[in-house]
Amino acid sequence: MLPPRSTPPAPPKLRRRAGGALLAFLLAAAGAPPPAAADGTIFADVAQQAGVDFVHWNGRIGTFYFPEMTGQGGALFDYDGDGDLDLYLVQGAMLAPGKKPADSLDPPPEPLPRDRLYRNDLRLLPGGRRLLRFTDVTERSGIVATGHGMGVATGDYDGDGDLDLYVTNAGPNQLWRNDGPGDGGRVTFTDVTAASGTGDPGWSTSAAFFDADRDGDLDLYVVNYVDFTPANNVVCYATSSRRDYCGPQAYRPLADRFYRNRGDGTFDDVTNRVLIGYRPGSGLGTASADFDGDRWPDLYVANDGEPNQLWLNRRDGTFGDDALLLGVAINRAGQAEASMGVAVADFDGDGDEDVFLTHLSGETNTLYVNDGSGVFEDRSIESGLAAPSLPLTGFGTGWLDVDGDGWLDLLVANGAVRILEDLASRGDDFPLAQPNQLFRNRGDGTFEDVSHRAGASFQQLEVSRGVAFGDLDNDGGADAVVFNNHGRPRLLRNRRPPAAWLGLRLIGAAAGRDMLGARVAVVLKSGRRLWRRAASDGSYCSASDPRVLVGLGGGGDPVVELRVLWPDGRSERFKPPPLGAYVTLRQGSGEPTP
Repeated sequence: MLPPRSTPPAPPKLRRRAGGALLAFLLAAAGAPPPAAADGTIFADVAQQAGVDFVHWNGRIGTFYFPEMTGQGGALFDYDGDGDLDLYLVQGAMLAPGKKPADSLDPPPEPLPRDRLYRNDLRLLPGGRRLLRFTDVTERSGIVATGHGMGVATGDYDGDGDLDLYVTNAGPNQLWRNDGPGDGGRVTFTDVTAASGTGDPGWSTSAAFFDADRDGDLDLYVVNYVDFTPANNVVCYATSSRRDYCGPQAYRPLADRFYRNRGDGTFDDVTNRVLIGYRPGSGLGTASADFDGDRWPDLYVANDGEPNQLWLNRRDGTFGDDALLLGVAINRAGQAEASMGVAVADFDGDGDEDVFLTHLSGETNTLYVNDGSGVFEDRSIESGLAAPSLPLTGFGTGWLDVDGDGWLDLLVANGAVRILEDLASRGDDFPLAQPNQLFRNRGDGTFEDVSHRAGASFQQLEVSRGVAFGDLDNDGGADAVVFNNHGRPRLLRNRRPPAAWLGLRLIGAAAGRDMLGARVAVVLKSGRRLWRRAASDGSYCSASDPRVLVGLGGGGDPVVELRVLWPDGRSERFKPPPLGAYVTLRQGSGEPTP
């Protein structure tokens, strides 16, 4: 049984963080990071003192429209190229035709709610102190996104060195081209959805940019969910006979979209030509990686209540779904699960990409371990990740090394999709809230639940959905942003950055585009290799920092070299760079290796 909230939540615009906010604000204003707690607390939520005043609003009017409770995500990305991470937050909208925001059950945070872009104005102060502050630059950016938002994908699709935005909605999506700095250095965006051919009118969730054909241009995969419209809203009930939200089975699944980049700023919808034998599957999450070790990018899609798909690259312009054959379509019991979030990384340090999925309460989250050839084994129970997930519904998730010991830990954002009766009986106005979780990697294939010391926000009940990952203050500590439905985001600043760390940005030889999909092995003197991948996709409806962050513990095992496997199949060796800073590795500047 989950601990109920002691009091019903206030409306979104009135919610405030729990105690300690004044002290944290004063410390932040003085330029100091949140202090490391004596009890070993890992994260501090610094959203409000950092200037992020955003409140998510889902536009509900009491009709239990499905998209109200499924969103939303956001992005951590360096849109202005100044070396620190900016923040994009996806907002909701009214779904009911003819209704205005004032007609909703909750007062909207502004007259016309919209997505928000916050610029990171990180300042380095004397003594190595870091002042983390964000400024709302939505108006000056030119972005006008007022749809019922779901998620974000980031990538430099036009190869000009600037990160672009693809925003998914329950309704028409938008592609925002980053035009770079103009007059006065102001960075603006242009809506190129129609011109690029990437407008999808359905209900899209997650999306991913990746170079599917290794031609140097980023292609785009868009995950679509179900064919919901206000006109076909199905009435569903809980076991208590209370009106409740429906599941995906109440609607027809929508087909995903695979857009191939033509290299001229436009895309071609090649879904039916590229995905051999494709069938729609109520998709929610996606991530691209080389799962079978052939140095070609593959694609994993998490489907809600239906078998998941692993699209292996056939290296001839087509992809085939081998998920069932390779053991990642269903769990070890032979059941398809309510897959939402997906996290891909080499968590066990053996050089291949493993997969973690979040699911519905009553199911267990699933850890698929890669044997090196692209064949997977469900080791959810053995890892210790199964039992803690049973009472919870997971959404956003990701691998991050929170303690800087070189082993990737795991964060899971939770929030129910059906009314929780214990919260509803207490008068909760949106009774779907659950606690989030943090698991520490022991380095032996098992995990320890450290949620109790992860931070105050992990002890609160919220309706968490997407999570984006990145180093907010460039201090080497792994940070995260949790996006809450019907509430405020949580900027989780790591209070214990490692003593020794290495940050890498992997870019192309020409325009300096982030080489999404590139893999780097940080080779230590002991012979240990720490494998990391440059990626912005994964999690749920969210985009993360593509830079690579590697914790090196106390630094007692020195780095002797770096080996990079570039997305085009070539590999290079680099000398070890200085520690404690972010370094750029450009393709073609290293020593070629076989």
